[in-house]
Amino acid sequence: MSDTPVTDYPAVESEDRIHPGGRIVVGVDGSAASFSALRRGARIAESLGCSLVGLTVWEYPQAWPGYMIDGWSPEADAEAIAENAAEEVFGSAVPSWYSTVVRSGSPARQLIAESEGAEMLIVGSRGLGGFTGLLLGSVSRSCAEHADCPVLVIHGKEAVLKH
Repeated sequence: MSDTPVTDYPAVESEDRIHPGGRIVVGVDGSAASFSALRRGARIAESLGCSLVGLTVWEYPQAWPGYMIDGWSPEADAEAIAENAAEEVFGSAVPSWYSTVVRSGSPARQLIAESEGAEMLIVGSRGLGGFTGLLLGSVSRSCAEHADCPVLVIHGKEAVLKH
């Protein structure tokens, strides 16, 4: 083996790049990790001239008995989470290149569906549910395995520190 470094890298395909004007999707669930993911997404989108979509997904709890709790709406909660995240990250001046989408269903399935045609999907490593201490939550793991675009998983100190 030679001590000479290899410098003949294959040419980068244009499909391997994030295209200006493309769409970046961020999973937003109200957790500190999702706020960090949204902050990172905003920096990337702004620097690359992309639009940014904050996707918040709601579903009825698994133990849902089939009747509504008076005055409670999981969809309204999800919309409030989306609004709060935008305010937390952008303040009162939400940029025109940012939009929110609120959907019902499985968070992993909805994020994977939204990744179709996106330049990048960004998620926090741990959301609001699950077991503390796992490196990846079930949603971030599913997205990393099945998304239609590159996935950036935000974890570690960035997920708890405000930038």
